[in-house]
This record gives sequence, structure tokens and C-alpha cells, in this order.
Amino acid sequence: MPAFKPAYLIHGDDHGRIAERRARLRAMAEAESGAGGVEVLEGDACTPDAVAAALSAMTFCFGRRFVIADGVERWKEADVEPVAEALAGADSELLTVAFFGREEGRFKAPEALHKAVKKAGGPIAEESAVKPRELPKWLVARAAELGIVLDTQGARALVAQVGDRQQRLLRELEKLALEHGEGARLGAEEVQASSSSSAERRLWTLADALVAGDERTATRTLLDLRTQGERLPGLLFGMVRRLRDALAIAEALAAGEPPAQIRKRLRMPSFAADRLIADVTKRDVEAFRRALELMADLELESRGGGGGVLSEDTAAVRAVIAAAR
Repeated sequence: MPAFKPAYLIHGDDHGRIAERRARLRAMAEAESGAGGVEVLEGDACTPDAVAAALSAMTFCFGRRFVIADGVERWKEADVEPVAEALAGADSELLTVAFFGREEGRFKAPEALHKAVKKAGGPIAEESAVKPRELPKWLVARAAELGIVLDTQGARALVAQVGDRQQRLLRELEKLALEHGEGARLGAEEVQASSSSSAERRLWTLADALVAGDERTATRTLLDLRTQGERLPGLLFGMVRRLRDALAIAEALAAGEPPAQIRKRLRMPSFAADRLIADVTKRDVEAFRRALELMADLELESRGGGGGVLSEDTAAVRAVIAAAR
């Protein structure tokens, strides 16, 4: 049985790693106390007053209670006082609170919160993205932890092949370790032969599946991309762009324009244009209009304008399934 601290603060600009740590902590908390023993405050619901109230609330649940506060990077220094007071008065034997700050630009976890967590005897962990020029060295070190030897040229090839997202790089490194086995020595040639296709191509697979109404492929590809660390705004851009193309094609077909004439306007290889037009003909104009409305709603939800009822991944999966239908 894990020993839980009264408080944790996990912050930094490596959002993928922070999401992994939150998911792991929540799974451990639910294994310890059941789903009813875990309270999650995220998005617009993660306010200092709401968190302070959650820490001070009476509860009839048995065992340890957990509070997850995700979004503390938007708190101001002066906002932390009620949370610090509630944390100081909480029973460390019965309550654990985990603060998550997904930092970016001027949004940082307040220093006052750092001090409050330290005073409560809780650990603070910073998950920071590695600078691009340091990624090869970072990959060599991570490869050693996985029991394989990756030389510098191989590390550079992996970055060129996969991109500079740490979570995606680590997933590909884990695949290489599984494929080649412990003790393997890998260079650029082995990396190029083994690593997966770029996220950009997978994004087009997702967008094309949406247009074709292929719910299963769209959902699976979305989850794969999210697991690799792709952020939702970038995925939304690709999906919306392809859906807008599809809507324009559908409207032209409905107006009686020949497919050959439409193909001339599409800036893509002829075989790709033919496939896109064929996919569009499987659905009607309203289906694409509705899909674009769903993507707009998803963007609003991802920016905190949907009330914070669903997690980002749940909202994205629901929107993609609905758009594909």
C-alpha cells in the first residue's frame, strides 16, 4: 500500500508528463479509497475558494480522502492564503491534496503555493520541457535507463523523424527498446527503419477518417496522437481545415459542379483529391456543417468555456465520434 503525503505540487511546461503523473496519482487514489473518495477540481472549477472549501469539508467516507486541483497556474499570489490556511488545518492522516500547474508563458504556479506545500511536508516536482538543442543528450540518457545504447546520431535521427515533443519521443524510444531488446546498440539507420511515421501524417489520417465517417479509425487515431503528447489545439486545426475543405466540396457537388472541375481547385495530388471527393460523396452537406459545429464546441470546451464538466480527452473523443457519425 503506497504511503501518501498530505500535499503534492506538480508543475512545469511539460504538459504531457504532468498529465501522466495526474492520471497515475488518480488511479492510485481510487485504488486506495474508491472513486467516491477522490474529488477533482479542474478548469474553471479549480478556484482557490473551491479548493479551500474542499479541503475543509466534512466527509463521511472511510479512509483517506483525495483532492486533485488541476489549474493552479492561473492563481495569483494573493489567492493562495485561504488554501494555505485550509491545508495547515487539514488532518494529514485523512486527506491528500495534489496541485497541478500546467505552466506556459506568464502562467506559473504561485510561489505562495510552493511555500504552503513545503510547510505541509509535501514534495514539489517540476516537469520541464527539454530545450531542443539538449534533446539528443536527453534521449541518450533515457535510452540507457531503458537498457539500450542510443548513439548521438541515432538520437538526432529520432528527433528528425518524430519531432521535439518529449512524450512522443519517449514513447518511440520505449518501442525501440521493446523491438530490439535489452543491450541493443542503435544508430541512425536502426532508428529510421523502426520509428513510426510522423504525427503530421497521423493527423491527416484522423482528419480523413472524420470526413469519411470512419468513427473507429478516427477515435483510435485521436487517442494514439494524444498518447504521443499531441496537444488538442494542433489537432483541432488539422481536423477543422480538412472538414472545411470537405464542406466546400459537398456544397459544390450539391450545386451540380462536376468532380473533375472541383479536383482542379484542390491543392493536393490527384489521387488524394479523388479519394477526398469520394469520401465526401458518402455524406451530405449538413453532416459536414454539423461536424464543424462540434469542432467549434470542442475548441470552446478546451479553452474552459464549456463549464469544465468533461476532461479534455473525454470531450475530444465525444466530439470526434459525433462528427464521424
